[in-house]
Amino acid sequence: MNADIELLNDIYQNSQVGRNTLKHFLKINGDNEFHSVLDSQFQEYNTILDMAEQKKKELSNYGARGICARKKVSTRLALHAGTLTDKSPSHMSEMLIEGNMLGVIDITKKLKMYKDAEGDILSLGERLLAFEQQNIEACKRFL
Repeated sequence: MNADIELLNDIYQNSQVGRNTLKHFLKINGDNEFHSVLDSQFQEYNTILDMAEQKKKELSNYGARGICARKKVSTRLALHAGTLTDKSPSHMSEMLIEGNMLGVIDITKKLKMYKDAEGDILSLGERLLAFEQQNIEACKRFL
């Protein structure tokens, strides 16, 4: 597979994990200010997902490859276990910061690996990277 398709799949999967995590947290969060931050992040992940999906369809007539079922289940179980006894904004922020750090590491590595990808795909990857870095900063105030 070429660099464009691989990078788009990575962007899509990274965003899908973030969106799914936020979807869970939005359901269990009771703090209005924190809810606003979570919802804003959720919307941006949706935008990035849509953009990656559309670009992949333009290039290959197929949608982006999502995360595998095993990873979805393990992520879901980790989220439920992590919030079973502590649903505070502070705890959820800590979990989000850790997740975003993993996302930053992953997308940074992928951007370097696929540095020859098409410019607008690289830009979308850079947008995701900047967004995840912003998410970390936004969550710090809830610790």
